[in-house]
Amino acid sequence: MNRSPASAVVLAGVLLGPGMAQGQMPVEAALPPLERWQGSSLELAAPPDDPWATPFERGGMVRTPSYDETVAWLERLVAAAPELRMVSLGNSPEGRPIQMVIASRQGAATPEELHAAGRPVLLAQAGIHSGEIDGKDAGMMLLRDLTVGGRLDSLLDEASLLFVPILSVDAHERSSPWGRINQRGPAEMGWRTNARNLNLNRDYAKLDTPEVRAIVAAIERWRPDLYLDLHVTDGMDFQYDITWGFNGRHGWSPAIAGWLADRLTPAATEALSAMGHTPGPLFFPLDRNDQSQGVVEWTGSPRFSNGYGDARHLATIVVENHSLKPYRRRVLGTYVLLESALGSLGEHGAELRRAAAADRATRPDPLTLAWRVGGEPGRLSLAGIEQRQVESAAAGAPVTQWTGKPVTLDVPKVVMSEPAATAVAPAAYWIPPGWPEVVERLAAHGIQIEPIGEERELDVEVYRVAGAELATEPFEGHVRVTAEPVLENRRQRFPAGSVRVSLDQPLGLLTALLLEPASPDSLFQWGFFLEVLQRTEYAEPYVMAPTAERMLAADPELAAEFRRALEADAELAGDPRARLEWFYRRTPWFDGRWNLYPVAREPVSAD
Repeated sequence: MNRSPASAVVLAGVLLGPGMAQGQMPVEAALPPLERWQGSSLELAAPPDDPWATPFERGGMVRTPSYDETVAWLERLVAAAPELRMVSLGNSPEGRPIQMVIASRQGAATPEELHAAGRPVLLAQAGIHSGEIDGKDAGMMLLRDLTVGGRLDSLLDEASLLFVPILSVDAHERSSPWGRINQRGPAEMGWRTNARNLNLNRDYAKLDTPEVRAIVAAIERWRPDLYLDLHVTDGMDFQYDITWGFNGRHGWSPAIAGWLADRLTPAATEALSAMGHTPGPLFFPLDRNDQSQGVVEWTGSPRFSNGYGDARHLATIVVENHSLKPYRRRVLGTYVLLESALGSLGEHGAELRRAAAADRATRPDPLTLAWRVGGEPGRLSLAGIEQRQVESAAAGAPVTQWTGKPVTLDVPKVVMSEPAATAVAPAAYWIPPGWPEVVERLAAHGIQIEPIGEERELDVEVYRVAGAELATEPFEGHVRVTAEPVLENRRQRFPAGSVRVSLDQPLGLLTALLLEPASPDSLFQWGFFLEVLQRTEYAEPYVMAPTAERMLAADPELAAEFRRALEADAELAGDPRARLEWFYRRTPWFDGRWNLYPVAREPVSAD
């Protein structure tokens, strides 16, 4: 149900939610002090009476429009601007179309028309977390100024824009004044998770949600050169109002990372600073209660947009505005960043395309499957806000509070730049026909798949997973699993209907990250292969005991091995069932496929 301020009770200046009686929990958030801000970017906003003012501008720059208002305004703009087209990428779980606006000099309506002119393409996506909706209002202003507003129309001479105003459209409509307790505006905002309570920015690898499937299909079909995912962050106070980050030069796309660091970041930093904003790098505190302890520069895995883009060699930036800054400041900062990014892409797009081609052509071996902090710490001049510990009667302990006073601190900076898990690259993966949901997800990513029309028998490598542990509670609709994968060599039959997935393709690295069980975002760790962990055949003592006696009598070496096992393991020695299990595992009746990961690896030829 959508709730508006009119559905709340106002008591002594404090909002009470529907159903709350007097004397119950107040919902006015006790946010830290707010510094005064009057940036030059305020001049970018149209006056409320301008015929092309956005709903954000007409609403005093404190409110964001509903889904229907947003689509209606965009439809009116598209009808007036020959440079614009709007298409649906698909529908949400509740049936709402996920809209995308195409802005190009030629007014392209299809990917073929868009790429015919040869201009580089920026994809900007807002509302993957719909409470973090700054990008929607910034993008609407930008589309106007690229077209009927006229201020930025020359940018479309050099680059084109794809703009998704709201990705999580159902969550956007779960709107109320109480969306995020730690965020200054907008007046009403949407929710973090979609209609099935799934976080879309954890879904890029597993592709459970129609929303992320829609954006991944758009990436595959429309082939953008640069991808901006627009968010709002929280957790601590600092001076920055807008930050952004990407996987660095150590990551899966080092040439792309170089372009983002050397071309986009300096230009955007200069543009934002000139407009009165405080841009900064995306980082996470090592200790939220003590910012002097330093920060970590994150390397995203493929479940996140930036990690996914890095894995498929698409220049991808996560933008994180700061939730404690006023809504107008955050929206205007996003506008400036989008304008700067589009300009940088127009000026240096050919260089970015060469970098992406170089990254796609690499075939790293071994493959890095995950990253951890490594190397010597660097230093960061942190534009922070003074913090102090204050006794809290409610918490029963001291809690961190920020005073609003700016401070500059020289702090350690560590980087997630060291491989945490690796695998030798195979030539290809083989997937039996019993796992169609896995094959379907690979295809949805755009990974090239070779169906096998007749039975094949091959020498392959397979993983036996040991020590499998299931999570104690679900996460993003799955029960995650970890295990230690150990390679075995086997002669294995693959029935007709199996598929071969070569790593010699542009998305070969992404293929490995999805299929190597040691990869944190592999489909194995997301729980797509739980069936292989289930044991289905057993041996009863009445048959196993005499069988074990025969085995001992017939094989002196086995008898000696059993004696050593009993001497080394007191629990085994004292457990009759475990003793018989020891023998059962050494019989041909034991299930050889138990804990055997069904995706096989085709070794690289020695020739």
